[in-house]
Amino acid sequence: MPVRFSDIEDAAQRIAPYIHKTPLVQSSQLNNWLGHAIIFKVECLQKTGAFKARGACNAIANLIEQGRIPSRIIANSSGNHAQAIAWSSAKFGVPATLYMPEGVSAVKAQATRAYGAETIICENRVLTDQAVERASHDAGIVWIPPYNHVDVIAGQGTAAMEALRGTEDVDAVFAPCGGGGLLSGTLVATRYLCPKTAVLGVEPKIANDAAESLRKGSIQYLKESPDTLADGARTLAVGALTFPFLQQLDGFYEVSELQIAYWTQWLSHLLKLHVEPTSAMVMDGVVQWLSEQRKAQKVLVILSGGNLDSSSSANIWSRDHLITPPSLSGGVEF
Repeated sequence: MPVRFSDIEDAAQRIAPYIHKTPLVQSSQLNNWLGHAIIFKVECLQKTGAFKARGACNAIANLIEQGRIPSRIIANSSGNHAQAIAWSSAKFGVPATLYMPEGVSAVKAQATRAYGAETIICENRVLTDQAVERASHDAGIVWIPPYNHVDVIAGQGTAAMEALRGTEDVDAVFAPCGGGGLLSGTLVATRYLCPKTAVLGVEPKIANDAAESLRKGSIQYLKESPDTLADGARTLAVGALTFPFLQQLDGFYEVSELQIAYWTQWLSHLLKLHVEPTSAMVMDGVVQWLSEQRKAQKVLVILSGGNLDSSSSANIWSRDHLITPPSLSGGVEF
């Protein structure tokens, strides 16, 4: 595999001066309702509001460490990776240009510009990816993609490494899947630190390219960016680097848009944190998995980010889901 645990340890040391060591939190009420212990690694409190800061910072810091200082860094992103590259580039004094599709979260686009990066908005995700690929051939340019990059994967794996070193006897680790970078790094860290712990992924049903890829044994591509609430999972396909990692997962779950809205409301309410839909959707996968278990489990959830704009928030809160408490016996069915 192109990423080993030693790469994650190196990444952790490299990015330590720049990022937050985010806390682990629980909700006693949620644990009582579900009958299991759910531990959240709250990357919504990370720099730029998402785990993406880890991978971006590691990739750029490693370039600097090797003396490969580019004239400009470019990246393609639906939001959180864009912010992370913009923030990291500013830290190291390297200009950055971010290619983003129309319809990207307004708060993520604005934050990217606020960090000092140039933004180029393209008509759709396909044209965004094509534009950044063309620009990558210019002299002095370094392209850091959002997930299909060894340093990005290693950086993302530091979140799970921190969490697993901060708690004991975890039965399962869950993370969301967009392009697969976070899950890949999480798998490497977990397999090394806790070999018997299950690693599982979650993605939206209407953006299920990863699930289809796993079922068919080859990378499947969506024709257009899916209109899911989980904007961090609107990728058209997983990466050539990440797919082999995803094939080693112990399970993979697809969730509905109603469940994404439901858990975004409930996690925001129970944890008193700003939780974005891509993070919250993981809980439906957790519930599906827990309903199959015969004894109490201890589950770690990588709560990946907390960047949510007003438009998405209005959609999520258009219906009150807090009238139906979570349970394992149909309490979250619609």
